[in-house]
Amino acid sequence: MLIQLSSAALTAAEHSEAHVELPMSAYAYGGIIFGLFLVLMLATVMFTSLGHRHEATAEHVDPQRQFPNKHDHGQGIEG
Repeated sequence: MLIQLSSAALTAAEHSEAHVELPMSAYAYGGIIFGLFLVLMLATVMFTSLGHRHEATAEHVDPQRQFPNKHDHGQGIEG
């Protein structure tokens, strides 16, 4: 297996292609990615307060639920 790997590496080295230039500079790619993350951050900041619009209400405890939540502190369990 090592012989096959070394022969594949030698073949790839012999037939390697010439260096290909990027269509934009690396700084342009970095700027685009930075701008994308900035937009995502601003969207996160804008929608932060959505969870605070209404007061939290207690969930109705239904012992017949197929998948009851684990946060009812045993109120739905007869015992």
